[in-house]
This record gives sequence, structure tokens and C-alpha cells, in this order.
Amino acid sequence: MAESPGMNDWTRLCELLDDDPELLPAVRLAVAGDEDPWTALIDGLDDAGALAYLEVNDTGIELADALPPLPRVFATGVELDKVGDVEGDLTAAIVRADSLLASRDLRIVYLDEDSDAYPLVVVPIANVAEILEITERLGFTARIFP
Repeated sequence: MAESPGMNDWTRLCELLDDDPELLPAVRLAVAGDEDPWTALIDGLDDAGALAYLEVNDTGIELADALPPLPRVFATGVELDKVGDVEGDLTAAIVRADSLLASRDLRIVYLDEDSDAYPLVVVPIANVAEILEITERLGFTARIFP
């Protein structure tokens, strides 16, 4: 059976975002079933515990609570309490958390889903450029924080 156009991109994107063995099959099923693979990807990351799912009105306090349980963040032991002290909007807190994680070769990537939600995944710095490139090629939006 031939893979659908873009399936190689979906496969690679899943590999870059998380190593959960159930992520790729869920995305493949969505592609094959004419469902939204982007939603399947975000839901799969959430199911795998690899997604910090915040709301646009959340603050650094919520971010400081949401990031430490993520497997890649947990494994580093990086201290994120200072993120809860960040004044201002969620973006300012994300920038602070991102700078702390960068010292451990990790970055925060936002996966846009056209809502007030803020789905965030933490990935190795080495994967970021390819994640952004593939996401754009697939017609979706992912971004990092300056």
C-alpha cells in the first residue's frame, strides 16, 4: 500500500516531537481516514504526556506547573520556579522558561490550533528547525519564542 502524499512528513514530524509509540499510528489513522492529522498529533502528544496545554490567559504560575511533568523537562531536573514569578502575559513566561530549558539543549515549541489554547511541546534544540520546516510544508503553524 502506497503512503499518502505528505505521510513521510507526518512520520518525521512525529519522530521529532516525541518518541511515544502510539503517536504515529494515531496520526496515520487520521490521515487515512480523512480526519485532521494536526488535531490527532496534538491529541496524541497530550495523551503521551508530552504536551503542556495552556490557555492564552494563563500566567507564569500555570506554566511553571505545566512544564515540569513533561518527560523531557522532568529528565533534566531544571528548576522552573522562577517562571512563576514572571510578570505579564504568558508569552513572557514562556520566553523565560525557554531560556532556562535552552541551557539543557531544549526549546519550547508552540503548535497553533486556531483557538485560545496554547499547546506547547518541549523538544531538543537540534529538532526545532526541521519541526518548523515540516509543519509549514504540511500547511500548519508551529513557532518558537524569541
